[in-house]
Amino acid sequence: MPLHDHASAAAWLQLTLTRGVGLDAQRRLLSVFGLPERILAASGAALKAAVGERIAHALATFDRHELVARTLDWAQQPGNHIVTLADASYPPTLLEIADPPSLLYVKGRLDLLDRRALAIVGARNATAQGVVNARQFARELACGGLTIVSGLALGCDAAAHEGALDGIGSTIAVIGTGADRIYPPRNQELARRIAELGAIVTEFPLGTPALRENFPRRNRIISGLARGVLVVEAAARSGTLITARLAGEQGREVFAIPGSIHSPLSKGCHQLIRQGAKLVDDARDILSELQAAPAAAVEKASDAGEQRLLDAMGYDPVGIDLLAQQTGLTADTLSATLLALELEKRVAVLPDGRFQRIR
Repeated sequence: MPLHDHASAAAWLQLTLTRGVGLDAQRRLLSVFGLPERILAASGAALKAAVGERIAHALATFDRHELVARTLDWAQQPGNHIVTLADASYPPTLLEIADPPSLLYVKGRLDLLDRRALAIVGARNATAQGVVNARQFARELACGGLTIVSGLALGCDAAAHEGALDGIGSTIAVIGTGADRIYPPRNQELARRIAELGAIVTEFPLGTPALRENFPRRNRIISGLARGVLVVEAAARSGTLITARLAGEQGREVFAIPGSIHSPLSKGCHQLIRQGAKLVDDARDILSELQAAPAAAVEKASDAGEQRLLDAMGYDPVGIDLLAQQTGLTADTLSATLLALELEKRVAVLPDGRFQRIR
C-alpha cells in the first residue's frame, strides 16, 4: 500500500487495538477529533475531556506496536485487506447498524462487501434434512443473484457456504477469530475455498483465538451485511436466534423454514414464525421479497423464453458466459431463467458451475 495509506492504516490499528478502548469510545473519539491520526496527535487534556482519564491514559501508553507491524505485513499479502470506516470499500449496509465495527480484516474479494446479500444461519448439530435445505437454498439464492453470508460454523453454516460455492454465486464467511485463524479446524479447506472465491471477514485482531464471547458479537455483522436472514434450523434457545433477533433490530427481513413439530431443531423456526418471521419453503419466496433478481426469477419464465435457452444449451455442459453469447440475454434474465429451469428440474448445476440440460 502507498506510504500515506500505510500510515493511515497504522493509526486505525492503534486506535482499535488499544486495550480498553471499545466501540463506544472509538465512536466518541472519532466524532470529536475526526480521523485516528488526529486522535493520536491530540493532547492528554483533550483526550481526557472526550473519553475520560482511563482511556486517555491507555491511548498514551499504547504497547502493541508489534501487532500493528505484523498486521500491516499481513495486509501486504495478496488477497488481504484492512477496511476502515473511512474507506469507500467499507460495506454500506454495516453503516446502517447501530454499532458498526471501526475496522474490518478481509481475506478475499472486497467487491462482495457491496453486493446484495442474504444471511443463512442454522444449527451446528443440524439434521440431515437441515444440511440439505441450507445447501439447496444457498445454491438457488446465489444463482438468483444474492451473495450468501454465514458464520463458517459446522452444520447449516458450512452447508450454506458450500451451496453458494456450488452455484454461480458467491459467499462471505464472518468469523469470530482473527483472520489468520480458522475455527472450527474441520472447516479449513472450506475456508480456503471461500478466501479464493468469496471473502472471509472479521473485526477481531490477528491471533484472536476462538473465544465463546466473540461469536454472539460477530452475529451482528452476519445480519448487518445482509438484507435479510434465513433461519434453517434452530433450537428454542440458540445462538442462531440471536442473529435473527439482531436482524429484526437492524430492520432486516427474517425468514424461517418450518419443520417437524417433533424436532427440537424446529422449535426456534416455529417461534420466529409466530413472532412474525416469513415462512418460506421455496427460494423464490425470498428472491421475490428482496427483489434480488427481476420478476422472471420469481415468476415462471415464459415457455418461449425457457425453450429458447434450452435450445441454446443442447445437452452438453455449458458455462453461463457462452449461453449469454448464444442467446443474447442479459445476465439478470439469463440467471432468472436458469433458476426457474433448475427449480423445475429441467436443468442441473454441475460442481464446476456449468449448466446441463436434463432429458
